[in-house]
Amino acid sequence: MAKEIEAKKTLLENSVSRIAELQTRPYISVSEAEMLFGISKNTIHRLIKSRKIPAINLGERLTRVSKIDIEQMFTAVKMPDKSKEIPEKPNFEVGNCYTISEISSKFYADPGTVTNLIKRNKIPTKKVGSFVYVPKILIDKIFEGK
Repeated sequence: MAKEIEAKKTLLENSVSRIAELQTRPYISVSEAEMLFGISKNTIHRLIKSRKIPAINLGERLTRVSKIDIEQMFTAVKMPDKSKEIPEKPNFEVGNCYTISEISSKFYADPGTVTNLIKRNKIPTKKVGSFVYVPKILIDKIFEGK
């Protein structure tokens, strides 16, 4: 157990010193780029082949890539904040809602059409007994635009 821990520590120390040494060089090998950036050799070779990363071939198995170009390609991309607006809960009081039949008579639309509009626009509904209540504000917004 102690030997395994010691082996891991020496491996870690070697990796740290190697990475520090790689930071100073402008051109690195494909395997060094793999270690430094955490991307596979196949990915690096694919990027070289598609000419997205310029590379220099100094002989057989001596391909060198520009560290600066790889850094620019793999820099952290800022992700947009996905702060969704929390929709207000609709007020289902009797005075603030229409029934399906009220909507169809007021706006001269078939009840099936009204139901399809409600589903398509994802309008919240509340069923009380045999009546389906829909917030007036949301229905008025839909039928204003038509």
